[in-house]
Amino acid sequence: MGTVQSSRNDLHALEPDEWPEYLSARSGLPGPRANLSLLTVAARLADERAIEAMLADGDEYPVACAAAALGVRAGSTQCEERARALATDDRWRVREGVAIGLQLLGDDTPEVLIELVRRWAEDPEPYVQRVAVVAICEPRLLRTAPAAAVAIEVCRRCTDHLTALPPAQRKDPAVRNLRQALGYCWSVAVAADPEPGLTAFQELPTDDPDVQWIVTQNLRKKRLSALL
Repeated sequence: MGTVQSSRNDLHALEPDEWPEYLSARSGLPGPRANLSLLTVAARLADERAIEAMLADGDEYPVACAAAALGVRAGSTQCEERARALATDDRWRVREGVAIGLQLLGDDTPEVLIELVRRWAEDPEPYVQRVAVVAICEPRLLRTAPAAAVAIEVCRRCTDHLTALPPAQRKDPAVRNLRQALGYCWSVAVAADPEPGLTAFQELPTDDPDVQWIVTQNLRKKRLSALL
């Protein structure tokens, strides 16, 4: 907690154009794990000038922080549009930044997140669908039956979109990224409200090879295998 408070104090004391250098120096990169605590602090504290400075810097970690900041603010149409664009970024940490920001939005205003992920689940871009799935399939956001129902709905819709694609298109990196997310997010959604969740999960068309893979991956997760 002390480190988080220290980061807040440091960022408050900096000018917006000083944020990128500070963030990059404390990013934990290169390395296996980025500093997500700092990313969350930056996402919460950033104003418009700081967001622009992080985006202009172009380095992966500051841009990921900007993506998270836009995700937190995606209740506004402009911020949602910019977050949606970053959800298709070539860099996976930037895409993940959007998902983290949307989860923070869900902490503050769950009804706004629910409306957003329903829209994004119908987006033609698989990367955007993937962020919708990951954003809503977070256990802390699924503590009520209605919220869990939305997670199941989003997983089902995005699975349907995947199965509607021709085999050649399923090799696209964005589609593989969506499939990978569905390979664990279904188990999160089902565990949040098992009775309706298991019903929806067991209705998945396993004659489709990608759906079979998604089902197999989820069945390996302890949170789902324990229910079965």
